[in-house]
Amino acid sequence: MLALLVSVKIKPTMRDEFLKAIADDATCSVRDEPGCLRFDVLADDADPGHFFFYEVYKDEKALEAHRATPHYARWRQASEQVIAEPTQRTVCKPAVFTGG
Repeated sequence: MLALLVSVKIKPTMRDEFLKAIADDATCSVRDEPGCLRFDVLADDADPGHFFFYEVYKDEKALEAHRATPHYARWRQASEQVIAEPTQRTVCKPAVFTGG
């Protein structure tokens, strides 16, 4: 099992577009990908333009499958418009996992 923590800063005027695009990716990931166990989008209380993704996959193969999906392609296209700076990504292994 592997987890991703992704820090994302968006353009201030693109919040609605960002939320629509990432909701599509997160929803489709959990619904349509057996290897995607969790995909949470968290908003930073201190900064309305800062978000975190918490994604959990069964293994590296499941993450690769995620990156080959149509919803991920839609997200990548939308991200070019809404993200203000390069994302920061950390790969982890869950120490305690309570999800599906």
